[in-house]
Amino acid sequence: MARLMDTAFRIPGTGVSFGADFVLGLIPGFGDFAVAAVSIIIVNEARRLGVPNDKLIKMLVNVGFDTVAGRVPVLGDVFDVYFKSNWRNVQLVLDHFGLDHADLDRWRW
Repeated sequence: MARLMDTAFRIPGTGVSFGADFVLGLIPGFGDFAVAAVSIIIVNEARRLGVPNDKLIKMLVNVGFDTVAGRVPVLGDVFDVYFKSNWRNVQLVLDHFGLDHADLDRWRW
């Protein structure tokens, strides 16, 4: 889900990727709410996996920061391309379990 939200699409010839977070953020009002709702699902899944509260709080701060910054017209949309809160949150979960993104790529189907 984090990949879909943050890095699903790549601009050819650049190292820039974006996801549904950017696309949904273009819809005034609803888009930022929808993105925050998906992000909260990721945080809740981390809670269910037993991630400690201090990391959950960091995850919620990432979501909050992304949501607030994403509300700024135009600049918020550009911000969404570079601040990948869901990807950061997945990294916090992986760090908790001693894994990295390469481990996820090996297990992905």
